[in-house]
Amino acid sequence: MALSHDVAGDGPVLVLLHSGVCDRRMWDAQWAALLDTGYRVVRCDFRGFGESPVADRPYDDAENVADLLRSLGIERAALVGSSYGGKVALEVAARRPDTVTALVLLCSALPGHEPSDVLRSFAEQEEALIEAGDIAGAVELNVETWLGPEADDAVREQVRRMQRRAFDVQLAAAEEFAPTEAEVNLSLITAPCLAMSGGHDLPDFREIAALLPKQLADARHRELPWAGHFPNLERPAEVTDLLTRFLHAIVPAR
Repeated sequence: MALSHDVAGDGPVLVLLHSGVCDRRMWDAQWAALLDTGYRVVRCDFRGFGESPVADRPYDDAENVADLLRSLGIERAALVGSSYGGKVALEVAARRPDTVTALVLLCSALPGHEPSDVLRSFAEQEEALIEAGDIAGAVELNVETWLGPEADDAVREQVRRMQRRAFDVQLAAAEEFAPTEAEVNLSLITAPCLAMSGGHDLPDFREIAALLPKQLADARHRELPWAGHFPNLERPAEVTDLLTRFLHAIVPAR
């Protein structure tokens, strides 16, 4: 079963990959702007998020994304990934370097990353709330952890809705399969990469973004001092401008 997705526009292909808190709606503020600049834009929901059902067998998010692109007749694309979506983008780019034209990573996770005590503590708090049946509390924990000081009430409500949807879909499943983990050789990635981090984000993601220029053949890091974990939601116009200027220099839109 294909991932639930949207596709529109003409020109070079740009694929938007969401975080593990949100779903493809997190790109609403970028969608029209990217279409207007001349890209063919694809966004999808990973398994168990948004409108994509949970998997009924072991699965691989990077392979699911690659399968979706093949089904759409797309041979090459630039990938924009937020948090967990950044990890998926890196996996696609490492396994199929000839198919990825550029990478923009927003507060990206990293294959094989060992979580800090801060990130591990968050995961333990979330798990405890879910096991206690306090799903609303787990949602609020995510909202307060991941959004920076510039996120307004509308953005907080947007993240709240997306995270609640993910919990509802995943907890309703009779059996839930976690995505498979495979070793990834980042040195195989050839696509130019812009890695953004947020000054108010958890240390794990700031450190990952700062280290990527040492791990990839062509990567640069830019920290956004005002941002939390979701800069494209907190200052959508500014982040859209940053990513389009980077992409236009590498994959000019028609």
